[in-house]
Amino acid sequence: MLDSLITSKTRLRLLVKFFVNSKTHSHLRGLAEEFGESTNAIRKELNNLTQAGILERHTDKNKIEYQANVKHPFFSNIQEIIRKYLGLDKLLEQILERMGEVEQVVLVGDIAEGIDSGNIEVLVAGESLNAEYISHLTKRVEELIERKVVFTLHGERITSSGLVLFDKEAGV
Repeated sequence: MLDSLITSKTRLRLLVKFFVNSKTHSHLRGLAEEFGESTNAIRKELNNLTQAGILERHTDKNKIEYQANVKHPFFSNIQEIIRKYLGLDKLLEQILERMGEVEQVVLVGDIAEGIDSGNIEVLVAGESLNAEYISHLTKRVEELIERKVVFTLHGERITSSGLVLFDKEAGV
């Protein structure tokens, strides 16, 4: 549905890249390689998004790096739209519904880096998690968000880097 609103596939991919995880930053050549597109197409969209104030541009040595402008008035709105586009809101809702005593939900892998490869890796931490529900949940969530989902259950808090969707202790 978002693809009909944002007709530039490159712009949509850039928004996913930078707004799934606001800590993500990248430079022109890296984005061109990752997306398999020309640097000119990427440059055009980066310039448009930077001029609109949606992205910030930073110089690192002799490279220009881009990242989401977290101070933009629409930052949280754009981030919420992108996360809904990817189905992360539905994913979290389904996990918290009947998984048991969930302490944390953390995205890892491609999606945590802002790469929409169609696969979502999720770490779920907590005591007494409903392991039987996970196989049912996997199929249900995959149909709901139209992406492959891989769940990994942990009994202890997760310390690995990733994108925290839910943390009971931190109130997130």
